[in-house]
Amino acid sequence: MSETWKPVLSRSVVFRHDRVRGADLLVLPERVVVLQGNAGSIVRLCDGVRDVDAIVAELAERHPDAPLADEVPAFLGRLRKEGWLK
Repeated sequence: MSETWKPVLSRSVVFRHDRVRGADLLVLPERVVVLQGNAGSIVRLCDGVRDVDAIVAELAERHPDAPLADEVPAFLGRLRKEGWLK
């Protein structure tokens, strides 16, 4: 994965917060993905402006002790492989 990649949701994917469930969701055609843990805070930063390093840096400010440098790029790579991020 290129570190200069600026992830953004694919056109067919909508990010929403479900107040009833108290969960962040990815709404796709004919499917809803419930994001677990802090996944929503990561996806929320995927605006097509920030690159992966900037996303990791912003999250590191909020969660200084978390192992973000490896986990966030891997997570974003999985979403990209699914076709949810471009």
